[in-house]
Amino acid sequence: MANSKQAKKRIRQTERRTDVNRNRRSRLRTFEKKVVLALEAGDKVAAADALKAAQPEIARSVNRGLLHRNTAARKVSRLSRRVKALSS
Repeated sequence: MANSKQAKKRIRQTERRTDVNRNRRSRLRTFEKKVVLALEAGDKVAAADALKAAQPEIARSVNRGLLHRNTAARKVSRLSRRVKALSS
């Protein structure tokens, strides 16, 4: 258990940040899921639109420290490749 004032403050900050990051991560996964569901349904237009909406969301998560930039690039690349394969 934290004894110093600073340690108690850090615990409060961590709890707040954890809640915020949990919401951001959930939002990110929702955008990714929309792309995957459209791909599984075989809907080219919906998949392309969902990917177009997901890309800035993934980039935003990098700026907010939620994802590493290489992880985000990998996610976008894999989703893009799947959408391209569906359309051809």
